[in-house]
Amino acid sequence: MRITFIGAGSVTFTRDLVRDLMTFPSFQDAEIALMDIDEEKLFYAEEAVKKIISAGRHGASVVTTTDLETALEGASGVLSAINVGDISVWGKDVEIPKKYGINMCVGDTRGISGIFRFMRTLPEMMKICRAMEKCCPDAVFLNYTNPMAMLCRAMQSETKIKVTGLCHSVQRTAEMLAEWIGADAEDITYTCAGINHQAFYLDYKWKGQDAYPLIKKAVEEHYQEEIVRNEMFRHLGYYVTESSGHASEYVPWFRKRQDLLEKYCMHGTGWNPGHYFMARDIVQAREGTWKQEFLNWADDPGNLDRGNEYAAHIFNAVFGDGTLYEFNGNVRNFGLIDNLPEGCCVEVPVLASPKGFEPIHVGKLPKQLALLTNISAGIEELAVEGALTGNPEKIYQACYFDPLSSAVLSLEEIRQLVTEMFEANREYLPQFSPGRQ
Repeated sequence: MRITFIGAGSVTFTRDLVRDLMTFPSFQDAEIALMDIDEEKLFYAEEAVKKIISAGRHGASVVTTTDLETALEGASGVLSAINVGDISVWGKDVEIPKKYGINMCVGDTRGISGIFRFMRTLPEMMKICRAMEKCCPDAVFLNYTNPMAMLCRAMQSETKIKVTGLCHSVQRTAEMLAEWIGADAEDITYTCAGINHQAFYLDYKWKGQDAYPLIKKAVEEHYQEEIVRNEMFRHLGYYVTESSGHASEYVPWFRKRQDLLEKYCMHGTGWNPGHYFMARDIVQAREGTWKQEFLNWADDPGNLDRGNEYAAHIFNAVFGDGTLYEFNGNVRNFGLIDNLPEGCCVEVPVLASPKGFEPIHVGKLPKQLALLTNISAGIEELAVEGALTGNPEKIYQACYFDPLSSAVLSLEEIRQLVTEMFEANREYLPQFSPGRQ
C-alpha cells in the first residue's frame, strides 16, 4: 500500500509519523511517498525516512516527487502538513494587527491572522482534495495543517474525500494533567469536546474516578507553567486543550492591554517563558536550525518507539489490521454537540474502523463553554462562506466579532485592518477579485 505525505519537507513531522507507521506490522512493507515543492527539504525528509526504515530493518520503500498527482496515485492514506507563503507573509499576519494594537502570539488558527492564513491555504488544500478525487478517491486524508477547523469545514462540505483534522493538543494536555496529579497516563480516561484549540475535558478520570478535584489543586501548584489556561480553568471550571500561547489569542481577556500581556502572556505561556515571540521570529529560528537538528538526529536516531500522535493508529484501524481506535478529530457538527451551530466544524471523539470515521454524540456543552465556543464557531462559518464565495463582506463581518480584535478596536478600525490584510495577501487570494475589498 502507499501512504503519502504532502508537505513532507516538514522533516520532524514526517520523521515522527513514519516512525509511528513502522511500529505497525501492516505498514512495514508500505511505500512511503513524499511530496514537497522544496527540493532541499524533500531530500532531507527522504534521508530521514530511509534512516528509520534501515534502523528498523523494515521492508518499506520511499519515493519522492514534487508533483502532487504523482504522489497521490493509488494512495490508501494521505497526510498534509503544508504551509502557504514564505516567512515574510506569515510575519505580516502578526505585524499588521500589531500596528493596530492587537498582539498575537502565533496567529495561525483564529483571529484576523488565522482567517487570512485560512484563505491563503484553502486553494492549495482544495487542490489536494481534487487531486485525491482523481487519483485516490477512497483514501483517508488526515490534515495537520492550520487553521484546522476552517480548512476541515471547507474540505468536508465541498469535496467527497474522507478527511478529518488532527491536533496533538488533546492527548498532550491529557498527559500533562496526568503528570500534574501524579497519575500514569494509561490510567486516564476522558471525554473531550468543543472546537479545535477550544476543546475542553468534560470529564477527566483516573482509574474511573473523577480527577477534577486533583486537577483543581494541581493547577494552583503549577499555575506559572500555564498561566492562561490555568486562569481560564479557575473561572470556567473545565480545562482547555490548547496551550496558553495559542489560547490567549482566542479570547478577549489576556492580550488587550500591555499590563495584561505582561501579567498573563509573557511568562508561563507554554512557549518560551519570559520572552514574547513574533510568529516571524519563530519561523526564522526554525529555518536556521532545522537542518542541523536533522543532522544531529541522523547521527543518533534514538529509539524507534511509537509516539502519541493519532495518525498511524487511524490508518491501522481503517486500512491496516482493523483494530478499532478512538481519537479526537475535526468533523462537521451533525447531531454531535447540541448547542453549537449545525454543520460547523467541531472536535469530538471519533471511532476509526474499517468502515471509516464514526463521530460520537457528545450532547450539550456546559453553558459557559458553549457561549465561548459559539462565538468562534460562528466566526469560522462566516469566514468559510466568505472564502468559498469570494465575498469580502463576509470576511469583514467575521473579523468584526473576533474576541480579541473587538476588545481592542472599533468596527471602523477593524475594517481598516482587514483591508490592509487583504492588500498584503492579494497574490494568495484568487477567490477575491481586485477592487472588491
